[in-house]
Amino acid sequence: MKKLIVILTLGIIVISACKESKKEAEESVIPENSAISQDLFIPENEGYSLFWEDNFEGTELDTLKWKVRGTGPRRIGYNDPSMVAVNDGCLLLMYDIKKDSIMGSAVGSYQTFNTTYGYFECRARLQKCSGPWAAFWMQSPLISKGEDPAVFGAEIDIFEYFKELGDDHMTHCVHWAYGPNQKSVGRLDSDLKGLSEGFHTFALEWTPEKYVFFIDGLKFHEISEGVSKIDQYMILSMEIPSTLEGIKNACAPDTFMVDYVKVYKKQ
Repeated sequence: MKKLIVILTLGIIVISACKESKKEAEESVIPENSAISQDLFIPENEGYSLFWEDNFEGTELDTLKWKVRGTGPRRIGYNDPSMVAVNDGCLLLMYDIKKDSIMGSAVGSYQTFNTTYGYFECRARLQKCSGPWAAFWMQSPLISKGEDPAVFGAEIDIFEYFKELGDDHMTHCVHWAYGPNQKSVGRLDSDLKGLSEGFHTFALEWTPEKYVFFIDGLKFHEISEGVSKIDQYMILSMEIPSTLEGIKNACAPDTFMVDYVKVYKKQ
């Protein structure tokens, strides 16, 4: 009888292990995508070390790391501090319509953390509807002061998620020289099956020579134009469209949910 119990126990362990292995194998399968490389980028394996992070613990925004950004008019609505919250280990950047007020949200590190070069990554769940869009980007405080991105910096759109372009579609851009002579690279388009569901990682590798854009560790784009060589800051935002037509298919409320932001540097 004891032998039978031992055999049954071992059988259960083996079956459980097989199920777990099968689950891990399924999770490791890379979905259909338009990446230029199927090799996963792991920053630690490329000489990077964790330098800065926010895991959004607690119940309030850590104002030593972020400030609510751009409170006031934004396109057809307003960025409102009430649309920013921290709950259950995530930053919530919300879009909503209350009475006649169309509200979006943003946080930035301009007053708390500016840096040059590194690997910048967030893990997030994107908004559910079209119209308002989630964005993770970097900005230069000098971008409107001149035209050389090496000196005056650039707007680096690590990602923008316009759901009207497709559930599994994401875009990236770089802009510099704000004003009549503004220059841009993009729209750069990326496709990843399942992008609209669950959490994913979105990242930028910024070096003195290039920008590289990643989704879930896969390299989608690499460009060498418009490279900033000055300190810049990070922004996470739930953006509002420029026209009422742009929100006709929106759902309110809607939320861009961020699990963490991490910055890696090379020594």
